[in-house]
Amino acid sequence: MTAAGGLLDGPGGRGFTLLRMQHVLQISRKIDYALRAMIHLAGLPPGRIASLQDLSSTLHLPREFLAKILKVLVARGLVRSARGAHGGYQLARPASDISFLEVIEAAEGPVQLNICLDHKDRCDVSSSCTMYHVWKAGQDRMLEVYRGTTLSELASPPEPRPVVLGVSAR
Repeated sequence: MTAAGGLLDGPGGRGFTLLRMQHVLQISRKIDYALRAMIHLAGLPPGRIASLQDLSSTLHLPREFLAKILKVLVARGLVRSARGAHGGYQLARPASDISFLEVIEAAEGPVQLNICLDHKDRCDVSSSCTMYHVWKAGQDRMLEVYRGTTLSELASPPEPRPVVLGVSAR
């Protein structure tokens, strides 16, 4: 293991090639950028349009990749686009009607933690697998959170919460 968080693939982990650790349950950049763009659009004043350049520079996202993502979001009916000098992008529906999950699925398709959750028979060991119920429960809970979170919740600043220190206020 190195300080950079990778592994060396030589004998005893002391040489050859630095291998980066892969985060297998990590969302794609496409999903991340789609969510960031949608949350930004949700936070705009009603009727305001954001240009591609505005979105790209404000969110620090690659312009061309963002353009492709926005094209997909327009095709899926989540974003409306307008051409011309004063053109740009805005949400196609109210932010309170668009869930976190809907954006994820528009960008990349259905969310699935493991292939067995789609078709249990696609796994060679499904008949004796003890992990299926864990994967299923994890996915169900994750989807519940994603489905229950709207863009309007994410676009507004968090409500201040009182700090509880566990000390009596006497």
